[in-house]
Amino acid sequence: IAYVLSGLPESIVAAACARVGQRVLHVDSRNYYGGNWASFSFSGLLSWIKENQQKTDASDESEEWRKLILENEEAISLSKKDRTIQHVEDFCFGDQDSAEDVEEAGALPKLPVFGASGAEGVAQESEKECPPVESVLLEVESQEPGTAAGTEPASAVEGNDAETTSEKESSQSTAFGESTLESGKTEAAPSEISAQEPKKITYSQIVREGRRFNIDLVSKLLYSRGLLIDLLIKSNVSRYAEFKNATRILAFREGNVEQVPCSRADVFNSKQLTMVEKRMLMKFLTFCLDYEEHPDEYQDYEHGTFAQFLSTRKLTPSLQHFILHSIAMVSETESSTLEGLQATKKFLQCLGRYGNTPFLFPLYGQGEIPQCFCRLCAVFGGIYCLRHSVQCLVVDKESGRCKAIVDHFGQRISANYFIVEDSYLSESTCTNVCYRQISRAVLITDQSVLNTDSEQQVSILTVPPVDPGKPAVCVIELCSSTMTCMKGTYLVHLTCPSMKTAREDLEPVVQKLFNLNTEQENETEELEKPRVLWAVYFNMRDSSGVEKNSYNGLPANVYVCSGPDSALGNDCAVKQAETIFREMFPTEDFCPAAPNPEDIIYDEDEIEPEESELSNSAETKPESSTEESSSGGSTVVKKEDNEE
Repeated sequence: IAYVLSGLPESIVAAACARVGQRVLHVDSRNYYGGNWASFSFSGLLSWIKENQQKTDASDESEEWRKLILENEEAISLSKKDRTIQHVEDFCFGDQDSAEDVEEAGALPKLPVFGASGAEGVAQESEKECPPVESVLLEVESQEPGTAAGTEPASAVEGNDAETTSEKESSQSTAFGESTLESGKTEAAPSEISAQEPKKITYSQIVREGRRFNIDLVSKLLYSRGLLIDLLIKSNVSRYAEFKNATRILAFREGNVEQVPCSRADVFNSKQLTMVEKRMLMKFLTFCLDYEEHPDEYQDYEHGTFAQFLSTRKLTPSLQHFILHSIAMVSETESSTLEGLQATKKFLQCLGRYGNTPFLFPLYGQGEIPQCFCRLCAVFGGIYCLRHSVQCLVVDKESGRCKAIVDHFGQRISANYFIVEDSYLSESTCTNVCYRQISRAVLITDQSVLNTDSEQQVSILTVPPVDPGKPAVCVIELCSSTMTCMKGTYLVHLTCPSMKTAREDLEPVVQKLFNLNTEQENETEELEKPRVLWAVYFNMRDSSGVEKNSYNGLPANVYVCSGPDSALGNDCAVKQAETIFREMFPTEDFCPAAPNPEDIIYDEDEIEPEESELSNSAETKPESSTEESSSGGSTVVKKEDNEE
């Protein structure tokens, strides 16, 4: 099975196939894992921005590979240019240093060489500045603590072990084996220091501390009872990652940011709601948990919007706002009553599993999740090649099936199944495809949008549409204990479906929540807002709704995976991965649990040097290779044992 690109759906399918004994080759023309699901250090993100702003064309490459195509074959060329990212704009606000300072910082050993030119320079930068791929072991649900995870499978990243270790030791993180919910307890000292001596963060500090940042290209959270969490637990991949509970749900109403009570305890302890409102809210939420059993209460409004249905439920305007934008998180004008009820029920069912909110966030960023599944695939024999582009798919004219790929070295690689990410398909293959777009913004700020006694908050905020007809904006604010930003800063992600360019869509919301002024002003309102230190805007292609038959001339054994969608969760990627796996191997179990190395038992005869008979069963062989990998046979798990 050959895979092109290492995004989340492809990584899940690769892990599932390797786990059931299939031979997997996973190639990616990029020099980092994850594609548009990746996470970058700050300097790595600067390299990514520069690369996408330049958009060099690779059309002048040699086409010697066409000589490898036989008479009874035809080639489906793959795209050499990534067209999924557009309108990339980055800005530095506040205490801005000169461009010379950035270049000087880039000359340091830990930072990329911004003076490098061409693809070679980008590769050099990425080798040093790919996001740290190690994840730490955490049991997501009632599992014994494991050991620390190792490096990425077949990784091209070298020399980062000592730096990453010192980074993690100096950063505030969850101790090995601690519960996810206890991960925010060790933050008193920094908050006391910052309270005594508030310091301004400069751009040069951000560049120097670039490795403290793990900045996601796509901003998502994990529902605690969602498909991805269930898959992480079922497959035992949860041992490779560590999570932090989202601590609060926020709402933006009448120009102010407020905290939304979610759980029963939050509702009754809330000072924002009157006693009557508390009873109203609890009554409605109780109804939503089993709304299917009371169809007479909503069937008259099935064809209306959820907002219209809420207006009939004797709820105050503030409660309607909280439910619509912060609990159901659905569109005010487009989402039907059933969609709103389903979303509210899902939110409520996820409460209490790991904390007072329904969401978890992976430490070191969303980009850790694809790498966790890549690691599982590599443990069971998968081969990974970064910076390895594919020229074309080779199709047999008689059978109409794809039989091989040709890589940039001119090698033909045969396989039975091929999984390709949508961004690799050429324009001629996608002439009938209509794509949506996602508007994204990433901000580095100096304080939270809602300051409380604790600085270590992971917050989610939905900002209602600024103008009628525009989409709501999802805002996720991450603190330094998520290992995504340096101390004294916050990382803020903004996401919405695109109407125009990302900056046009999101800048009005940024101006409402943050202070963009580079000069000090006496306006109290502006000074109270968090100050934006740095920002980037970009549009990302959303190919999640495209059906396979929309692509021209793809063989039946070629499967297309989409990039990230605009939804908050990861259900679309998991469903897509399972669907592809079921089509290829309908009788196999999808991502069965991987055995722990300490649970593997060998017969005494197997370890005798005299016994060389090849009589091992099919199940013993992958388990043996797993044990060998964990004891030093694989780069992936070797470091795990060393750290332990």
